Amino acid sequence: MALEMAYVAVGIVALLILGVLVYITKKKRNEKLSPIAGLAFAFVISGIVFGKDRFVGYLLMGAGIILSLIDIYLKEKK
Repeated sequence: MALEMAYVAVGIVALLILGVLVYITKKKRNEKLSPIAGLAFAFVISGIVFGKDRFVGYLLMGAGIILSLIDIYLKEKK
């Protein structure tokens, strides 16, 4: 149980660091986060938070990854 909570804590800290880095570099490039990318990020965070139930956690993370791939495809298409 404690080990699972440690994994969740490390995941949340890593995502927070990534979010801060994106925020810092976003100012320089003036690119806004697309709504699809924001939704994908929220799904991945939700997957980590609800990771206790593996099915729900993996389902939310998978949805976030699929949305991020769709966002990448749409940005490359433009």
